[in-house]
Amino acid sequence: MAGGVTAVLGPTNTGKTHLAVERMCGHSSGIMGFPLRLLAREVYDRVVAQKGPDQVALVTGEEKIVPANARWFLCTAESMPEHDAAFVALDEAQLGTDPERGHVFTDRLLRRRGREETMILGSEALRPMVRALVPDAEIIGRPRFSKLTYAGAKKISRLPKRSAIVAFSAEEVYAVAEMLRRLRGGAAVVMGALSPRTRNAQVAMVQAGEVDYLVATDAIGMGLNMDVAHVAFAGLTKFDGRRQRRLTVAEMAQIAGRAGRHQRDGTFGAITEDGPGAFLPEEVLAIEEHRFKPIEQMYWRSGEPDFSSVDALIASLERRPEPGVLIAAPQAMDLAVLKRLAEEAWVRDRARGAAMVKRLWAACGLPDFRKLGLDPHARFVSRLFGYLSEGRMVAPHQWFADEIARLDTIAGDVETIAGRIAAIRTFAYIAHRPDWLAEPQLWAERTRSIEERLSDGLHASLTQRFVDKRTTALIRQIGADAGALPVTIGPEGEVLVEDHAIGRLDGFRFTVDPAARAGDRRLLLAAAEKRLVGERGRRVQALSEAEDAAFTLVDDSVLWRGHPVARLVAGPSPARPMLKLDRDLDCLDKAQRGGVQTRLDQWLTAMLARHVPALVALATLARDPAATPALRVVAGELEAAGGLAPRVALHEPLAALTPDERKRLRKAGVTIGALDLFDPRLLKPAAAAWRRTLIGLRGPVPMLPPEGATVLVRGAPGAMLATGFRPLAAQAVRVDLVERIARAAHDAREGRKPFAPDPALATSMGLEPATLARLMAELGFQPARGEGATWVWRGRRAPRRDLRPPPPATGAFAALAGWGQTGEQAGGRHG
Repeated sequence: MAGGVTAVLGPTNTGKTHLAVERMCGHSSGIMGFPLRLLAREVYDRVVAQKGPDQVALVTGEEKIVPANARWFLCTAESMPEHDAAFVALDEAQLGTDPERGHVFTDRLLRRRGREETMILGSEALRPMVRALVPDAEIIGRPRFSKLTYAGAKKISRLPKRSAIVAFSAEEVYAVAEMLRRLRGGAAVVMGALSPRTRNAQVAMVQAGEVDYLVATDAIGMGLNMDVAHVAFAGLTKFDGRRQRRLTVAEMAQIAGRAGRHQRDGTFGAITEDGPGAFLPEEVLAIEEHRFKPIEQMYWRSGEPDFSSVDALIASLERRPEPGVLIAAPQAMDLAVLKRLAEEAWVRDRARGAAMVKRLWAACGLPDFRKLGLDPHARFVSRLFGYLSEGRMVAPHQWFADEIARLDTIAGDVETIAGRIAAIRTFAYIAHRPDWLAEPQLWAERTRSIEERLSDGLHASLTQRFVDKRTTALIRQIGADAGALPVTIGPEGEVLVEDHAIGRLDGFRFTVDPAARAGDRRLLLAAAEKRLVGERGRRVQALSEAEDAAFTLVDDSVLWRGHPVARLVAGPSPARPMLKLDRDLDCLDKAQRGGVQTRLDQWLTAMLARHVPALVALATLARDPAATPALRVVAGELEAAGGLAPRVALHEPLAALTPDERKRLRKAGVTIGALDLFDPRLLKPAAAAWRRTLIGLRGPVPMLPPEGATVLVRGAPGAMLATGFRPLAAQAVRVDLVERIARAAHDAREGRKPFAPDPALATSMGLEPATLARLMAELGFQPARGEGATWVWRGRRAPRRDLRPPPPATGAFAALAGWGQTGEQAGGRHG
């Protein structure tokens, strides 16, 4: 039987967590779930000091310390164990409104109970949800211990000591910390992505008085105890994983409430007086009086998935709750990865039976610590599940060892080391699964030691970078407010501050002057970025209105004004490529990027129609439902081969074409030659370059022949059928000229009578006698006996059976590189 449920609700600095810890320690056993690994570690250390390390466990996704006799468990919400305990508590339960993780907190609130006592901790706004979902719970309101007051806006240079400046991205955190280093000698840095070891070392600098300022993300709002008197907001908007939005008043209060401790009053404010970074009067009033809009709905996802099959699992996870205060959670990363893997036949083949479906779902639960995004993360999980579902059903020792060895170095800057810490957390998570490795305990210890080493290196790098007594001449001259720097842009893209060059704006990318000192780069970048929004907007407008001639294609890069703006990538077929915007355009907002994408797509459509119209027409024919299979095969093979293919490879579908279908091919620009099918327009330099680029998006490409070449020495660069040259004897002849000679030969003959072709045409082209002889043989002629240099028509025949079989549709172009290496391999018969 579960004991009573108590909900302790109130603002920050009310001692809710402290109360729950004391209550837990008064029971024979207990489990507490927290929103952050950092917070779980902080409370773990506190309980260890009280109960001893042999009695206390820490359980998070990437860290587990579980003594054999552990009775009290401190965990992240996702890692709360299912075993029975006398006491269970859930901290920050209002996070049931979080789109990504909210369903986890809702599930724990609904389903996790202590044998003797259960506590739900959260903000006052959670009260309606507690009453609706846990009607028998006793609700206790806790007032804040100290007063929280709005102190107005203060520039960074005027912030009081013991201030925490909160930003909402790693880039902003580093920029603010750099400014404080210049103005106030340094700052500690705390972010949710830091390991507990790094976070503790950074906070220790503040507590010891080594620095007077702390720069943090909104992670400090989740109960991390910081002894600060003032909280300053560097901004009031953040990217929540889906969109850039303004903080809710409850989120503002959660963070501002970190100011003041116990009975000491605290203050909060912004660093700008107007604009989106300034507080509104009604927001200030709500924060000071702790009055927030009640939570009316929380996210829910089934906490009891159906593992009978992959489809049943997905269906159970997408099941909607009964009408009421619970709403279906948005698709989280684990479900998105599961659905992506479910598209793979091999995954479904292996995930048969409840045990394997459960194993697949466990693999999909691997968090995206590195923030790679769905596609890269799904590929990693796919590889991991492949290991977990074959052979010994564990990840290979060598693979795991190689991956973590690559991360075991502290070389590089702050961002590089932080990236390695995020990566090692992925492998620590794997190591802490009991059946994912052959020796999980060994690798768990190994990953822990690497994370500690990286954490020490990151702490040293953060300290070296952001704790420095010197100030630069730049800041002395123009002040400490980076946003107030008088930034101008010169005609050549040079970015100037009071006539001093600080970098360049090339296209849409700002690059700090290479002559600038390394310590100045972050500040200069932050300063310039704030002032370049308008200029980038003007450039977007200019690009959207530019003529087609303003864009050029170099290899697979699209240039505008000489700077890359997009990259050509493979589409569904060679004639249907796609454009992916260059990373330099990531600085633009969604609407601007959409406008650029639309204009570039229009340009690409126009260029394809201008330079490779036959490929566009072939792509249409290949997918025309009204066309016969033979026509679709010919069109599809020709498109896959880049508009040029040997006739012998398409003998059967060609023979099945009707006269009208041949006419449709000719209308598309295709010449059905004696030996080859081709569009002569594709042999022109500009078209050949586009064709080569389109083919290169899907695989290796041959070298182009020299511009204007008609006959090449066999074996020379480009002397192959794939580039439009048919090898014959010691030469390679352009296919359109081969067709001219073929037509002239057939026009000159009279039935099967011996005839002497006019050598003038071949001579004018530069063909050697042996080349012409080889070509005549390929065309179906043979020397007339006793008639001198005369030839006789052998008659129409099917392709010889000793020829190489035609290449498959999926690799037509690759196969063409081998066709035409000898006349016998590439041969055919006229007609």
